[in-house]
Amino acid sequence: MGQKIFKCRKCDRYTLETVCKQCGSDTVRPQPARFSPKDPYGKYRRLARKEGILCRK
Repeated sequence: MGQKIFKCRKCDRYTLETVCKQCGSDTVRPQPARFSPKDPYGKYRRLARKEGILCRK
């Protein structure tokens, strides 16, 4: 079980491929990034999200 699941951005289907077979759109990992208290870039990610530069989908 070394494969990871992906989710299509367009049609919201789950797949094991990096490109959706239904619509041909790119897929993304649906899980959030792992949390680490020693994350050196967490401050910048939170700042970018607050300013609207980095959007969650």
